[in-house]
Amino acid sequence: MATAELAGKHLVLGMTGGIACYKIAELTRLLTKAGATVQVVMTEAATQFITPVTMQALSGRPVYTNQWDARMPNNMAHIDLSREADAIVIAPASTDFLAKLAHGMADDLLATLCVARDCPLLVVPAMNRQMWQNPATQRNVAQLRADGVEVLGPDSGPQACGEIGDGRMLEAAATYEAIASFFAPKILSGRRVLLTAGPTFEPLDPVRGITNRSSGKMGFALARAAQQAGADVHLVAGPVALETPWGVFREDVQTAGQMHDAVMRSVADADIFIGVAAVVDWRVDHTSEHKIKKAADRALPVFSFVENPDILAAVAKLPHPPFAVGFAAESGDLEVHGEEKRVRKNVPLLIGNLGPLTFGMDDNEVILFEAAGATRLPRADKQTLARALIAEIAKRLPDTSLIR
Repeated sequence: MATAELAGKHLVLGMTGGIACYKIAELTRLLTKAGATVQVVMTEAATQFITPVTMQALSGRPVYTNQWDARMPNNMAHIDLSREADAIVIAPASTDFLAKLAHGMADDLLATLCVARDCPLLVVPAMNRQMWQNPATQRNVAQLRADGVEVLGPDSGPQACGEIGDGRMLEAAATYEAIASFFAPKILSGRRVLLTAGPTFEPLDPVRGITNRSSGKMGFALARAAQQAGADVHLVAGPVALETPWGVFREDVQTAGQMHDAVMRSVADADIFIGVAAVVDWRVDHTSEHKIKKAADRALPVFSFVENPDILAAVAKLPHPPFAVGFAAESGDLEVHGEEKRVRKNVPLLIGNLGPLTFGMDDNEVILFEAAGATRLPRADKQTLARALIAEIAKRLPDTSLIR
């Protein structure tokens, strides 16, 4: 999560009754950390699971529970609370409250506030699997979607009742990601992005191999930024310990050959290809079936290497390639090597950085190389930089990329 990416946003966070209320404490923390102001409104049922005092402490604002709250000078909390909101988020959204929303009921403060709103409404369902699957609930959710309400989730998994299935509320981090994605400008709406990230690993034997220090953070940040920009994102990831960004389809691979094959299987459907992965250039021509033993009376092992496929060049050579963006991690002379690599790979845009200085770090500084010249972007955290790079890519897309 980038710092203050929701700066200036004001959210009404409506809580209804359910055990998932405990997740809203963490969600409130994430939202306020990202720069949003959060006004909590709770139903009477919600106060049975978590107290208004807790939510006031986390949000830094008074919590409203009563339609007749006299703290509003005009005694119209249901009007005044929604007028300054950029969105209303109902989390958790119970079965009962979804039914109220679908039928326009207004029998308490939160329900009335939703009916009287003039801002977007997002709901995060949370209920038992059978309640979620009930035909009445499904009709209500379909009606809400038809009314323009954003339905986030639900997730599937273990539930408080001991059963397993759909209806579980999204975790706080996933809910945050969905909210952040909702507000992001959809500059890649309708586009399909294929992206590689992380290192590759080329085995020498069953336990050893050749790899590099790439953490995958920049590639995963770009996948997240592209998804938030409205793109359908397919992320091909080397071996990294990173969470899959919200809404992104992830395919895990290990070797450069596997990454090449995964890309070539999917590239025909892509409008944009972004090759961020730090692909190992060589592999041994014969991998040992068993662990190579070390012994005093044995000679040192000798390896013969062959070159791995060049994924970016292979994409660029296609008869009808997507808009191809490469990355170059150099240890020096970036201005020279970056442009040389762009020309050699025959791609319209190449993004260069001093890789050994940024591997594993949370910030970065890059130079954009293209035929018109080089442009340096200021140093920033990788998520902020990823949003800037997606904006730069979007500006350079040909008008015909949607009809390839």
